[in-house]
Amino acid sequence: MAVHCPECGFVNSDAANYCQKCGAYLGDLQAPEESSTATYRIDEATGELVPVEIEELVAREGAALVVRAGGGRVGESFPLDHDRMTIGRRPDSDVFLDDVTVSRDHAMIVRRGEEIHLDDLGSLNGTYVNRRRIESQRLEDGDELQIGKYKLTFLSR
Repeated sequence: MAVHCPECGFVNSDAANYCQKCGAYLGDLQAPEESSTATYRIDEATGELVPVEIEELVAREGAALVVRAGGGRVGESFPLDHDRMTIGRRPDSDVFLDDVTVSRDHAMIVRRGEEIHLDDLGSLNGTYVNRRRIESQRLEDGDELQIGKYKLTFLSR
């Protein structure tokens, strides 16, 4: 089934959330489906995948990022359990994204009071929230982040 963009009329695949031509949101045009992604974390000691119940993770930590596309890491989750968390290509980043389009020090998740913000750290290719390039953005539950080829979803309670 194809989805026609209400803004420009472009025919998109049924899996598209945004129009490939103009970027308009397509989510409301699609048939409502219950979709879920198996979520996991990588065990630091063994390197093995450990299943994670995302609702429990968000309830416990208050917020998390889940990889929805990119790098063969769909479903990997990152609990936002510190006041400041780095995102980048540097192996010691809190959210390590191994892609040449991701800067070594690309972005940072920062807690400001009760709010969580995503700050771009002067990356070459930019940081996007809901398909808009940002310098700093307060995150809300369900926001889609794009950093390099990775698409992540921000989940909070």
